[in-house]
Amino acid sequence: MYREHTIAAVVPAYNEEGYVGDVIDGLPPFIDRAYVVDDGSTDDTWAEIRRHATERNDAHDGHFDRLIVPIQHDENRGVGGAIKTGYLRAREEEIDVTVVLGGDNQMDPRELTRYVDPIVDGIAEYTKGNRFARPEDRAAMPRFRLFGNVVLSYLTKIASGYWESMDSQNGYTAISLAALRETDIEGMYEYYGYCNDLLVRLNVAGVRIADVPRCSTFAYTDGWKSHIDYSEYIPRVSLMLLRDFCWRLREKYLLESYNPIAPLYLLGVGGLSTGLAGVFAALSRRTGTAGTWFLSALTGALVFLYAGILDRADNESLERQVEPASGAEGDQAAATDAPTAPDDPSAEPAQTDGSASVTPSNPHPDGGSDEVKYDGCDSGRFRNNRRRDDRGSAGDVETDDLTEEGDKHE
Repeated sequence: MYREHTIAAVVPAYNEEGYVGDVIDGLPPFIDRAYVVDDGSTDDTWAEIRRHATERNDAHDGHFDRLIVPIQHDENRGVGGAIKTGYLRAREEEIDVTVVLGGDNQMDPRELTRYVDPIVDGIAEYTKGNRFARPEDRAAMPRFRLFGNVVLSYLTKIASGYWESMDSQNGYTAISLAALRETDIEGMYEYYGYCNDLLVRLNVAGVRIADVPRCSTFAYTDGWKSHIDYSEYIPRVSLMLLRDFCWRLREKYLLESYNPIAPLYLLGVGGLSTGLAGVFAALSRRTGTAGTWFLSALTGALVFLYAGILDRADNESLERQVEPASGAEGDQAAATDAPTAPDDPSAEPAQTDGSASVTPSNPHPDGGSDEVKYDGCDSGRFRNNRRRDDRGSAGDVETDDLTEEGDKHE
């Protein structure tokens, strides 16, 4: 447990043979339950999960009988589908806080308490990392990743209504049991855009979120290349955000209660699109009416901006910001150089002002330890420079001792 709260970790894994075992072995001691989801892998990921799960569970003595719950999808559903499966199990077992830890061993488990703390403190019900909070962190991001992330972040702001949130693609997240109960998790998008879709669903459910500043150190040099097919990814996620935006306006501002924000958005889009179409038509035909159509487009844009101002004000109470530290020492915490996974439930990290402190669990024979200062940056130890595209489909879910029907992809 962590500060009297049960903690679960969802570990999605697709073809992560040789990596997911290290993630299981490196789970921090405050994790009470880990749902390790093999998302229809075609290699020996499932065998590796079962082998390491057996070893950890045999040595486990904690809040639950088993620490590791292996889950297998018969078919690949996508990283969002794997996380959805873990979320639903955590909700069913009433885990207080659930975090996500990638099965590719690229995420640092020492960071997790930074996202759990605001939830335990009652500041928010959902937290996520934000690499844009400090100028030095933005500067450390590769240009192409910075540009793509900014575009998706602003599209997600409009679609979700969380106007102060940035870095929508950040994988470090934590969610409370209350948020899992109130949010439409069953309808969660199962492709890579799941994180954007989830923010929209959280907003409709009235969930408070908080951005947690984190360092932006990358190990994607030496010929690293993303395996995501952007020609498919960008149109697919953009279309998903458009659908989500319309769904949010309908659910929140038309069905639950009436708010002029929805019709103002509609009028703005209608005026802008009609005006632009008229401008192009007038210029191509040289009819001399381009100025009138331009005024129509300008009016539509102003109406859309006004709707956005009202939307932002309406959702202001749902956002919290964890202030970035003033210096490098401000968000540093003690952590072991190579995290291990003791199963002593009493071994909780000591608390600081939102930073994680992990007690060394591998002391040297002479009484020393590999204790180092950690500032929330990726050290490179947990990165293997791998990225994958995934395509979701429905399938059955199997665990060690039960089989249950999987969630159908919407």
